[in-house]
Amino acid sequence: MLFNSLPYAIFLVLVFALHWLLPNRFRWIMLLIASYYFYMSWNPELVVLIALTTLVSYSCGLLIEHFRGAEGRKAHLSKLFMILALVICFGVLFFYKYFNFFSVSVTSLLRAFSLPAQEFTLKLVLPVGISFYTFQTLSYVVDVYRGRISAEKHLGYYALYVSFFPQLVAGPIERSDHLIPQLRAKRTFDSDEGIAGLKWIALGLFKKIVIADTLSVYVNTVYNDLPTHHGFSFVIATLSFAIQIYCDFSGYSDIAIGSAKLLGVKLMKNFDSPYFSHSVREFWSRWHISLSTWFRDYVYIPLGGNRTKLARHLINLMITFLLSGLWHGANWTFVCWGALHGFYIIVETLLRKFMPHAAIPAQGNRVSQTLHSAGQIILTFILVCFAWVFFRANSLSDAVYGLSHVFDGISSPSQYFEEAAIQLGIDRFDLVVRLFPVGLLAVFDAFNRRKDAFASISKWSPVFRWTVYLALIWFILFFPGAGGGTEFIYFQF
Repeated sequence: MLFNSLPYAIFLVLVFALHWLLPNRFRWIMLLIASYYFYMSWNPELVVLIALTTLVSYSCGLLIEHFRGAEGRKAHLSKLFMILALVICFGVLFFYKYFNFFSVSVTSLLRAFSLPAQEFTLKLVLPVGISFYTFQTLSYVVDVYRGRISAEKHLGYYALYVSFFPQLVAGPIERSDHLIPQLRAKRTFDSDEGIAGLKWIALGLFKKIVIADTLSVYVNTVYNDLPTHHGFSFVIATLSFAIQIYCDFSGYSDIAIGSAKLLGVKLMKNFDSPYFSHSVREFWSRWHISLSTWFRDYVYIPLGGNRTKLARHLINLMITFLLSGLWHGANWTFVCWGALHGFYIIVETLLRKFMPHAAIPAQGNRVSQTLHSAGQIILTFILVCFAWVFFRANSLSDAVYGLSHVFDGISSPSQYFEEAAIQLGIDRFDLVVRLFPVGLLAVFDAFNRRKDAFASISKWSPVFRWTVYLALIWFILFFPGAGGGTEFIYFQF
């Protein structure tokens, strides 16, 4: 059941109505049933995995808390149950997502050393959202072990925390101390929050249907057959993918936030105008915020963070980003993508340490400051786009081929825009029209970086305000070439 589909719209309306009609003490039951139904709409058989992960982490959480602070022979049982939860939950994730990848990689390595090895793979269906709900349960177990939170005693509320349908299959990755209290709280309907929820949903649908799905046609055409396209086509496709994946993923997060708001629940913000960042470090504070903070709190800081010697600090950074890349998918392309971002952050760290003046904003008049700021944003965007090549490429060889032929045949850029239009089945004017929503979103993000754009729009006169809202609805329903019902990119992670 996709967010950008009619069945989800009907489902959300029914859940919304039942949620506010039922007494508060019964709402968790209805939401849990709805969440499991939502998940089972993809593959009913795989619901056993989320149920297993839930029961293991719930039980281990109780046992960890019970034995925490114990003396004598029982002193180590708390740590033992934490390790047990990590092994089982990570084990399920590894088996379904990484088994074949590691099997093939080990076989290739053995053959490289002329050792006989038979490739062994399994026909496995990747459970949708497994990386997201696994990380959510693991953060809970670790936080209980650290004594940061108390173990949740109510299995129903804990199961709802793991499976809450708005953020179940693609985040945001919520923390238990933020989400569970909201699920437990007695909520009353707030019309302002409900209207805000509808705005978030509309923005998410605009990003996904109008921009991401439209750009995906050209991106897939080029990246799935690189040798038949010129270098500039590859550049356009890469820039298009940068916008596509942002609109696709942040669009999902926006719809998730909006859906939760309709139920009186506030999910964390997952994106914050990331392409207006002045550095890659800032980019990661604005892109997939729930994941970047998860790796910070449960990988980077436990490794020692920046509280170690410089060499160790840099190693901690690279390990964190390599694992982040691997989290995204069982492919060396994702590992390279993570390694590139790790390299970027390491370079920025060294520059900050040995050339601190490089991080200081330009002094002088407003024009020079603006140009300096724009230069930083453009450079950061170029670096991020270079890394996106590895993220989107079907293989490492495809990524290398595209980058090594990036300057092939670049003589008349307008010619390649014409080719891009032809491959989309439209003319040059239609291409410009389809890029118009991208410009609107850029303006929205630029404004939203300084102020809450929705709050500002709500203060406009009714004529201008409703003109914006109706235009948004028109784009979603009638914009030429807008897709519909296509799967979100991050469902594969």
